[in-house]
Amino acid sequence: MIRWVGVVVLVLLTVPACGPQGDVLVVYTPHGRDLLEHFGERFEEANPGVSVQWLDMGSQEILERVRSERANPQGDVWWGAPDDMFIRAAEDGLLAPFRPDWAAGLPEDRQDPEDRWFATYLTPQVIAYNTDAVGPDEAPSEWDDVLDPRWRDQLLIREPLASGTMRAIFASIIYRESQGTGDPEAGYEWLLRLDAQTKEYVLNPTLLYQKLARQEGLVTLWNMPDIETLRATADYPIDYRIPSEGTPVVVDGVAVIEGAPHLELARAFVEYVGSEEALQDAAEFFFRIPAREDLEVETLPEWLQAALPRIRPMEVDRTLLQERTPEWMRHWDNEVRRRGRSQGFE
Repeated sequence: MIRWVGVVVLVLLTVPACGPQGDVLVVYTPHGRDLLEHFGERFEEANPGVSVQWLDMGSQEILERVRSERANPQGDVWWGAPDDMFIRAAEDGLLAPFRPDWAAGLPEDRQDPEDRWFATYLTPQVIAYNTDAVGPDEAPSEWDDVLDPRWRDQLLIREPLASGTMRAIFASIIYRESQGTGDPEAGYEWLLRLDAQTKEYVLNPTLLYQKLARQEGLVTLWNMPDIETLRATADYPIDYRIPSEGTPVVVDGVAVIEGAPHLELARAFVEYVGSEEALQDAAEFFFRIPAREDLEVETLPEWLQAALPRIRPMEVDRTLLQERTPEWMRHWDNEVRRRGRSQGFE
């Protein structure tokens, strides 16, 4: 999955704002090339003369970029990140109010009360493994299983600070270990144990998939839709387990950026990606789980109908996680990263 950062940055610097014919809609997103090309092409077909350009990067990187561009916004739409990041961005005045027609199909906890962001997908987190080296009965099936000594130096972890997926997993584990109190100490110890198991913190998802396929590590923690997409589109020996005890389920959102240079196009794009047609495409071709609850289950792809009963959302206090995750991640970076073994977690 090639990153087009250089190309898109060049576009941002060189393409002027223009009339309805020839507009460039700029979307910040972590969703990956295949999905982005699919929806970009369809939006362009419905809007002749419009070109959709992507800046594909991690969720945390998007938040930081939108914040840094507050005085001179360059992006139009932010598509893809855990809801806690959208909540922070909304509180900082970085998102523009706009209520798409499809918002009526969302529960209240999957949308902003002031219409600044809305959920598109639900993203369960899973434990993935290399099937050439690990049998399905051997693979870790619960979160604590990855701490087993047999996986020492076999664990690959996506660089957590840049990744909404990893931040969601780490924050949920900390909350679980606190037994609902929010006291992070037991969770920090769990992450130290995980750090002692970890062979490498990998810079981006593409490298993560390649290293796992080459058996540079045998196990990773990642999100289910991306692994399902990988299994369907690449000849990689990778499968996954959904922890039966409960798994973090990220509420993945979309928003119009405050001060978007192409406001009407941005609103039209948000309206499109949450439409029933687009959600059906996302589920069928890219293994995304719609956040809307007004879609008929029998119209969803068979893989999703089979998967839904196996997904048990981990119970968390989402407000507390939204407030505390930045603090917890700073602690991880300063006090946990590469310190697990030195603190005796052998």
